[in-house]
Amino acid sequence: MTNMIDVEIAYAKSDEQAIVKVQINDGTTARHAVEQSGILQKFPEINLSKMAIGVFSKLIALDSQVKSGDRIEIYRPLIADPKEQRRKRAELGKDMKKRN
Repeated sequence: MTNMIDVEIAYAKSDEQAIVKVQINDGTTARHAVEQSGILQKFPEINLSKMAIGVFSKLIALDSQVKSGDRIEIYRPLIADPKEQRRKRAELGKDMKKRN
């Protein structure tokens, strides 16, 4: 008999979030846990071949085995490069100081 474990699958958009609790076989990979959760049907825009996943904010591979209590998070791609955004804000701040 296979042991069952409890995990959560989390996904968030700007206007909607979901955390799905699922019971899976011990030894299941992250990919199979996500697939078994039904979250791919609820959010058809999720593309596991292009999106990163992690457990509690730490990136993992799709073929990683999950453990009881893990929260598998599906990360949306960044819209803008954070470094580039900071550089733009810094430049804007310099321009504002010059005007004063």
